[in-house]
Amino acid sequence: MAKCAYCKAETEMYEGGDVPTCVKCSDAQDAKRNVRAILTQNLREATARASALSEAFKKIVSDAPSGIPHPDSTQRIHSASDALAIARHEMMKAHNHLNDFLARGIVPDVYKQGT
Repeated sequence: MAKCAYCKAETEMYEGGDVPTCVKCSDAQDAKRNVRAILTQNLREATARASALSEAFKKIVSDAPSGIPHPDSTQRIHSASDALAIARHEMMKAHNHLNDFLARGIVPDVYKQGT
């Protein structure tokens, strides 16, 4: 009987056809793949939101005909700027979560099972 490549327990299960892996370690690997996929998707979505809001902000600013925007335009610029700042913050948060997971194996609390 082969020994698990991760925990050295005896197993007859093989992952990928050639790596002996016990059920417990196989489940742990599946969970890691799932967390990585979720964190990567979150980063993609946050980046897309920040990009879309950046384009919207550029459009609002360019719509001011002269260098002196109308008072209503000023509020639109402030609102767009605030939304863009929040989106960029969320994008960096998603990036940091993925980086922490890939570099150090840290899983954000919201993705831990049983919490």
